[in-house]
Amino acid sequence: MLYMEHYMAENFAIEMIDITKTFPGVIANDHVTLHVKENEVLALLGENGAGKSTLMSILFGSYNPDFGKIIIRGKEVKIKDPNDATALGIGMVHQHFKLIHNYTVTENIILGNEKSCLGRFGMLDLKSAEKKISELSNTYGLQVNPSDIIEDITVGMQQRVEILKVLYRNADIIIFDEPTAVLTPQEIDELMDIIRLLKSTGKTIILITHKLKEIKAVADRCTVLRRGKTIDTVNVADVTEEQLAELMVGRAVKFEIEKNPLHAGKEVLRLENICIKNTKGRLAVDNLSLNVRAGEILGIAGVDGNGQSELLYGISGMVPLESGRILLNGEDISKLSVRARTQKGIGHIPEDRQKHGLVGAFTVAQNVALKNYYASPYTVHKCILNESEMKRKATALIKDFDIRAGEGAQTIAGSMSGGNQQKVIIAREIDMGGDVIVIAQPTRGLDVGAIEYIRRRILAERDKGRAILLISFELDEIMNLCDRIATISKGQIVGVFNAGEVTESQIGFMMAGSKNTSTGESE
Repeated sequence: MLYMEHYMAENFAIEMIDITKTFPGVIANDHVTLHVKENEVLALLGENGAGKSTLMSILFGSYNPDFGKIIIRGKEVKIKDPNDATALGIGMVHQHFKLIHNYTVTENIILGNEKSCLGRFGMLDLKSAEKKISELSNTYGLQVNPSDIIEDITVGMQQRVEILKVLYRNADIIIFDEPTAVLTPQEIDELMDIIRLLKSTGKTIILITHKLKEIKAVADRCTVLRRGKTIDTVNVADVTEEQLAELMVGRAVKFEIEKNPLHAGKEVLRLENICIKNTKGRLAVDNLSLNVRAGEILGIAGVDGNGQSELLYGISGMVPLESGRILLNGEDISKLSVRARTQKGIGHIPEDRQKHGLVGAFTVAQNVALKNYYASPYTVHKCILNESEMKRKATALIKDFDIRAGEGAQTIAGSMSGGNQQKVIIAREIDMGGDVIVIAQPTRGLDVGAIEYIRRRILAERDKGRAILLISFELDEIMNLCDRIATISKGQIVGVFNAGEVTESQIGFMMAGSKNTSTGESE
């Protein structure tokens, strides 16, 4: 009776009480308790590996807890799998989209729920499904065309399809797992509007995020996890971003990073009139020229899909140039293989860590040695792997970069959180040395403590004289780290500026395609 009175007074949509979940070598959730009020946006904040995604995977039925109970609107429930969660009105928008790229929007949304659109004789009625999807899209301002092919739409639109999948299944509790990790600043603003609209229509939202600005923008309350334990739940309006950051990492965090004066040396990397085609055979990089000097960071700012990916692939050797040259210390490397470019001294932190950065089934030790396993000290007698040396190096990097790996060097990379996977890649590329490092989205999916650390490590490499080409969709990252800033639109460089000579709004204007001839020092 007392419990029911408590429930009615608080009007909780969700209660997760004393949830405990362990994996080999790590306690992901350690007696965690979470309360979510009806029709609120609750942010779930924590460092990489704090247990946020595990806790929500339990609520969605992807994992089963070792201990604890789940109560939905006053009734204890058993959620054995995602079908149980769906039946309870719980939906989850995953960080890594679960879409089939050669299917249409409609086909992806009804996949697994085909019974919802059966017509005469048990045949699929795609027209009725498209109509319902259009109505949902219009209601929630998602602006998705049901007949579009997934591979033809932007990442931001793909995320909207994931939201529509949840709404199509009549979810009134929606979990967003790191929803802005792959979005541009404009798409982030649009997603915040969508979340506000979802709340206004009666939905209850749980937002897993590292980004404090987003919490301040849309969340009512915030529950903080640290190393698998519940630290506190606060009213967002009553705390600052700095206070949230300190709750998350257990110490004060500096948002502004001090940067030493620029002491640029000789030109190390030069791109001369390079052209690169995308997978559809269209020109994605169009006659692009840039140079990067030793001891400087050149940042490239632009909206996703304007040739950044192809530029990275071209520099690293993953795709060929249609024309133009890449010069490293004056040597033309345009036709060298990926391995040869690595041996020449080009490091590469890719934008897609799972596709191009790691082998998920390999251990941390194997991933650390992935790019030079064939050479000393990782190989002896030209053909035998020195596994003890691989483990030694990985153990040192795990400690140095604060990588949360439950089984140490032997942890399977794919079992770690996305942020910790990113740290493994960054640790490997920085440790390998070399004259140039090409970096894409280095802090995507990282918490504020890790972001602070990684940015300091990048600046330390710059101060050691390394030439760094940085591509990031985070404008504050570009503004804080870079010595020069180039804006890219439709595969072309619109302008190049010295740091401090351009504002965020000016960069944003050029990212949209506006030409500007006042480019500052570009060569």
